Amino acid sequence: MSFESLGLLPELLRAVREQGYETPTPIQSQAIPLVLEGRDLMGRAQTGTGKTAGFTLPLLQRLAPQASSSASPARHPIRALILTPTRELAMQVEESVRTYGKYIPLRSTTIFGGVNINPQTKALRAGAEILVATPGRLLDHHQQGNLNFSQLEVLVLDEADRMLDMGFIRDIQKIIALLPKSRQTLLFSATFTDEIKQLAAQFLKSPATVQITPQNTAAELVRQVVHPVDRERKRALLSHLITSRKLEQVLVFTRTKHGANRLSEQLDKDGISSMAIHGNKSQPQRIKALDDFKKGAVRVLVATDIAARGLDIDMLPHVVNYELPQVPEDYIHRIGRTGRAGAEGEALSLVCVDEHGLLKDIEKLLRKELPQGRRHRLRPGSQHPRRAHPDRAAGRWWPRSRSGPPGPQRRRAGTSRGAGSPPLPPRGPREIGLTSIPLDARLERLQDSCLCKNPCPIPSPKPASAPSPPPSAAA
Repeated sequence: MSFESLGLLPELLRAVREQGYETPTPIQSQAIPLVLEGRDLMGRAQTGTGKTAGFTLPLLQRLAPQASSSASPARHPIRALILTPTRELAMQVEESVRTYGKYIPLRSTTIFGGVNINPQTKALRAGAEILVATPGRLLDHHQQGNLNFSQLEVLVLDEADRMLDMGFIRDIQKIIALLPKSRQTLLFSATFTDEIKQLAAQFLKSPATVQITPQNTAAELVRQVVHPVDRERKRALLSHLITSRKLEQVLVFTRTKHGANRLSEQLDKDGISSMAIHGNKSQPQRIKALDDFKKGAVRVLVATDIAARGLDIDMLPHVVNYELPQVPEDYIHRIGRTGRAGAEGEALSLVCVDEHGLLKDIEKLLRKELPQGRRHRLRPGSQHPRRAHPDRAAGRWWPRSRSGPPGPQRRRAGTSRGAGSPPLPPRGPREIGLTSIPLDARLERLQDSCLCKNPCPIPSPKPASAPSPPPSAAA
């Protein structure tokens, strides 16, 4: 099957060919005809199989008859609304709309939080048929009176399982209440749960279902490996894997924003260029981090799960789960950043003993056991496996303890010695008690330690062989 057989417009076929695509993916070949018929749709396919083009191409074709080259905003009302869970996904979807619709005079714009609202307001007042938005910023514009959905025809929920999750359900309900009831609704995602289906039933009318792969299936071209490691040695192992294998483009996932920042700083100290991306970063910072990573300016991008949804990085070879996700489905979205568009990829997971339960949940979801890589032995104080600590080579190696280095370099309690001071003599056995030292030696030591100017009353020790003279009568 080819794109020509799907009945797409010549303008769309030209744009598709320019992107190097000749054959539609299974989700595209089944979803595009249903969308062109005007039916509501629930589409599920594994990440990286072209879901975005599966709704972008038919959406552009449906709106093409209303396209106008007029500069009047009245000729460009909002006719399609695409909701996404993250800013990065919103930008990516809007870029796809521009790419495939470059030969059709339709306008598109994107709105999301984290940036100044005034340029977005200006773009909305100029008119755009296709609006890509995140829920929160969309409601902000509605409260300011910048939106008019009276002519809306199509609603698309991208990454629908996350959009309809409990964290977004109230915003989604508010937005849908603003839209005309006579509309086409499309839901696309990599995973659907039974609870999500029940919620989606409230918004769709007799939807067609397209399911290309079994529910919750990871990409087949991704090689998945689990590396057992102690929790405190994860960063050392990650640095070793990157440097020893000469990995040049690695997307690393952590659970928390603070953990992403800390890991990025530690990798920089190891000589591995990296940047962090998460919800606390400003939008310009997030855009710069993604651009530098795509261009190869940074070697590692450390991200939270916010980056796991819908990001499309060309030929990304490696994904690392520095910490396993709490939700097993998020594992699929994480590793789905690699192995896209028929390319092979690798997903490494660093698993400590505390994460064995999370690993079992993931394997249960995937219905298979993930292979384990060899265990790397990391020495204390070493940044890399099988590499000696520099102090060991210099003869300064000792086990870490409160007592510090052994031998003459150890300080005595209550002393303060500056730089250049000679080393202290070795301490004798039980120096304080002195019970194990012979009596003569003790007397000699006490006499030497006396600092008074008067004659010392401590008698000097005498040889044991010389008898003591009898005391005189004068004494």
